[in-house]
Amino acid sequence: MNSGLASLLAFGIGVVTGLRSMTAPAVVAWAAHLGWINLSSSHLAFMGSAWAVGILTLGALGEFVADQLPTTPARTTAVPLAARIVMGLLTGACLGIAAGASLWLGALIGAIGAIVGAFGGYRARVGLVRALQAPDFAVAIPEDLVAIGLGLFLVSRF
Repeated sequence: MNSGLASLLAFGIGVVTGLRSMTAPAVVAWAAHLGWINLSSSHLAFMGSAWAVGILTLGALGEFVADQLPTTPARTTAVPLAARIVMGLLTGACLGIAAGASLWLGALIGAIGAIVGAFGGYRARVGLVRALQAPDFAVAIPEDLVAIGLGLFLVSRF
């Protein structure tokens, strides 16, 4: 796979991480576990383990629920944004390795994608809630589906 496509995929998975911090790692773990992406013989091979799949899937499901709570902080505040950047680093690195590109370049591009996804997703969600005069969950649930679908699309490109 050429480095341009690898970078685009790493950026895309970073955007997914910006939308939902645990969805991208769960999708990447499932892809590694099912053999869609190859992380064997790398430092990130653990992502394909049953433990990683289970823990990250539970984390993603928990995030879908927590996102609906009124006490959940905005994704652009310090702690949620930092978590998204870290997960963007991880998932971008995984796709970089799977594409035969640089782990570090994939990680950096994944982190940048996470920042773009966090701020862009926040602005889009707030804007849609206001424009549609809809309850937050009416926009949040489709956003969940977009994150899942985009994540699956990206990992299926290998």
